[in-house]
Formats: sequence, C-alpha cells, structure tokens
Amino acid sequence: MTQVDRPLFTDEAGQRDAAWVQAALAGEAVAFERLVDLYQRPAVGSAYRLLGNRDDAQDIVQEAFLRAYRSLDRLKEPSRFGPWLMRIVCNLSLNARRSRGTRATVTLDEKQGTDDRSSEFGERTGGPLRPEQVASGKELQEAIDAALETLPEKQRLSLVLFTIEGWAQKDIADMLECSIENVKWNVFQARRRLRVQLGNLLPG
Repeated sequence: MTQVDRPLFTDEAGQRDAAWVQAALAGEAVAFERLVDLYQRPAVGSAYRLLGNRDDAQDIVQEAFLRAYRSLDRLKEPSRFGPWLMRIVCNLSLNARRSRGTRATVTLDEKQGTDDRSSEFGERTGGPLRPEQVASGKELQEAIDAALETLPEKQRLSLVLFTIEGWAQKDIADMLECSIENVKWNVFQARRRLRVQLGNLLPG
C-alpha cells in the first residue's frame, strides 16, 4: 500500500498531534520528541526530493523542527501541526534550492510514488545503466529540472509531492491550504506546462 492510500494528516492524527503540542507547551519535552519521531522520515524524504542532497535535506529538516519548536505557541490550530511543519520544510527547501542552485529530481511519469528500484532517498539501487541510457536520461532530467523551475510554487509542490513522494491529495491540500480539486488542477497544469516546454525531448 502506498502513502497515497494512507493519508498522513488524518483527523485522528490531528487529535494526537494536538495533544502532544499542548503537552510540549506545558513543558513536557518528550512530547515534542514524539512529534519529531513521527514526522522526521516524511520530512527528510520531501526535503531530499526538492534538494537532491541527503545532507542538505537533513539540515533543512533540523532547522524546520527548530523553527517549529520556537514558534509552537503561535500555532493557532495544534491539530494542524503536521501540515504546518511540512510547509516549513518545503519553504525552507525551496529557499535553499534558490540560494544553492540545486534542483529537484522529478518525472512526468503518470505513476505515483518512486521507482521500485529506488531506495528511501530516491537513489537507484539496481544494476548500472548503459552509457547511452545515462546520456539520454541526464539530458531529459536536466531539461525537466530547468522547466520545473518555471512553474508557480503551488504547481511545483503539488507535482513533486504527488507524483514523486506519493502524498495523498488531501495531505497536499492541507499543507497548501487549498482544496483537493485545486491540487488535482495544479498537478494537471504542471504536467501540461512541462510537456509543452519539453516537446520533442519526451519519449513518444
């Protein structure tokens, strides 16, 4: 079962997070540690997909948790801790990409989630590719990365989180504070715009 089938931001999760947030605000350090344990993996995964570097992703997530902890008393809806944190992660990742010149790895494949030959961080774990595959694949990926930079933020995030991270549409909608229909539209528009820009580089 993919993450698409198991939304991260459920009502039950919101109630649990709210209790831990309130406990953390009351001085129970272990409560925030539980939130870190829960969201560390998806946060690092999303940051990695936007940055393309594991160390950078882990640094971004550490900074995101630090900012979340310092601003915890300003979170108006404790039940929305998950979407709130992930938005911090994504915004920090986008800022880091712009300042460091890094690019995300994204595909226009209609399949959701990662390649079944990829590891947790998206690194290929199968056998070596042939030289001609490396050359053509690198050219296409560089073109996709460049085109991705031209997309509006919500389209870019919707596409990356839905098609690469395998996020549920409801989770993306919660994070971006929009409707599920808007998420679907953002993904559709992002794919359409990238295909128009890439033209003949895409396989037939």
